[in-house]
Amino acid sequence: MSPAEHPGQNGIHSGVLDAETIRSSSLYNEDLAPIPSSRRSWSTYNYAALWVAMSVNIPTYMLASGMIAGGMSWKQAIFTVFLGNVLVLAPMLLNAHAGAKYGIPFPVFARASFGVLGANVPAVLRALVACGWFGINAWIGGAAINVMVTVLVPSWGTYAPGVWICFGGFWLLHVVVIMRGIRTLRFLQGITAPFLLLIGVALLAWAVVKAGGFGTMLAAPSKFQTFGEFFRFFIPSLTSVVGFWATVALNIPDFTRYARSQRAQVVGQVLALPTTMTLYSFIGVAVTSATTIIFGQTIWDPVQVLARLGNPGAVVIAMAALLLATLNVNVAANLVSPSNDFSNLSPRLISFRTGGLITCVVGGFLFQPWKLLANYSNYIFGWLLGYSGFLGPIAGVMICDYFVIRKKIILVEDLYQRGGFYEFSSGINWRAMAALAAGAGVAFIGLIVPALRVLYDYAWFVGFATSFAAYWAAMQ
Repeated sequence: MSPAEHPGQNGIHSGVLDAETIRSSSLYNEDLAPIPSSRRSWSTYNYAALWVAMSVNIPTYMLASGMIAGGMSWKQAIFTVFLGNVLVLAPMLLNAHAGAKYGIPFPVFARASFGVLGANVPAVLRALVACGWFGINAWIGGAAINVMVTVLVPSWGTYAPGVWICFGGFWLLHVVVIMRGIRTLRFLQGITAPFLLLIGVALLAWAVVKAGGFGTMLAAPSKFQTFGEFFRFFIPSLTSVVGFWATVALNIPDFTRYARSQRAQVVGQVLALPTTMTLYSFIGVAVTSATTIIFGQTIWDPVQVLARLGNPGAVVIAMAALLLATLNVNVAANLVSPSNDFSNLSPRLISFRTGGLITCVVGGFLFQPWKLLANYSNYIFGWLLGYSGFLGPIAGVMICDYFVIRKKIILVEDLYQRGGFYEFSSGINWRAMAALAAGAGVAFIGLIVPALRVLYDYAWFVGFATSFAAYWAAMQ
């Protein structure tokens, strides 16, 4: 790698980093190295395509459809999804700034606030959540393959190990992508983003025709009788929407480090994230509402809906499209970041590819994704809401440190050095650790004490605010 340039306070490259100093450090490897300006080629389109490709997937559909299954009307569900995505866009763009300015990935950025060794704590927490998401997407993809094979070979449906074989095949496909590296991600974005939106619209059109029009399929009222009942469901649902992208809100520097400019990544994300998530969520809401009319029961899992289309050709085409989408989002959102995070544990021993393989093993098998997807309650209120209580506090510490304490100035060389500016106490900033613990503790006490349940329902927000305030006070 050519010597990386050191950005000045205003984002203008004012000097040259000591490349040999960085290279010789135990905290360095090529995957964690700062990206020089000459290699920052991602445009507004790349970031818009990234969010279109990551938003158009089965978990997005299930997020909205789960709210319908839980009792919301379609308007309530869509409003919740849109508001949640607008809210999560704020920390997303704030954390994205450092990646675009300095060319550094998330785990290296975290060293500025948590210390060169302490950064392993938020990195591993983020990586473990990504492992869980990887497993969820891999299981969904395996189930889709199983449906495709069953349509083509009906006897396959009676073969008990069939779904596990399909899951294993889809899992291996991710291993192939990891071995080929980050370039594969840009290729997947280019071919999936426009095509997958068309597939979603086609599914919506099918539902409209089968259900007898939009009026019929969206006529079902909310099941909540009072505002209080609705609000008790709305708050954890909104937090879950924020939690849905709270992972990428942390590791967004992994992508913005390739940005041509701050404007390219900001405009691309603002245009694509809320709009695409809301559009595809509407498809999930509308189709789920239609299943009640068409099949006589509310089906929140799109794989099961597609399996009932009746036309074998349509089923195969639809499943292939969803497989492509699932592969794309899994690589972009759930393999890139944990690969870097695990590499941060021991940069000399764990490469990007090795970190990706660790993610595949931990997420695909140890997290048991089939249990997380057993019902909408496990998915929304257990998984999404639960891990947001850890990620909100991490975001609070990092955003406070970068914008309030550091005034957006980072000494990049020192991020790769022991004994440098970010050494703190033996490589750990214990004030950041205490703030992280305080934020998570306040959020999760609501899970233990029934009278304080509201703290858990607001887990990401409570954790973020508590850790932000605690870190600011401690660093004074």
